[in-house]
Amino acid sequence: MNINPLADRVLVKPLDATEVKKGGIIIPDTAKEKPQEGEVVAVGKGRLTDKGERISLEVKKGDKVLFRKYSGTEISVEDHKYLILQENEILATI
Repeated sequence: MNINPLADRVLVKPLDATEVKKGGIIIPDTAKEKPQEGEVVAVGKGRLTDKGERISLEVKKGDKVLFRKYSGTEISVEDHKYLILQENEILATI
């Protein structure tokens, strides 16, 4: 895979939602919530200011992050699902 995000975009692999709750109840695929946690796979070089200066991103490859529930653009590469997010859609690192 050779995906390089541009500017302030980040490529994130969503982490799978847990299938079994604390009480031992198994959640079917249709009832699972969309994941809001993932691992950063690649980052862009950063955003350019009006003066042409590059502002680097705060996240880096390998960081685990929390993001908004319905943010980003979903893509599939080699049977794996990824999200391309702008840095401002990432809420926190874990």
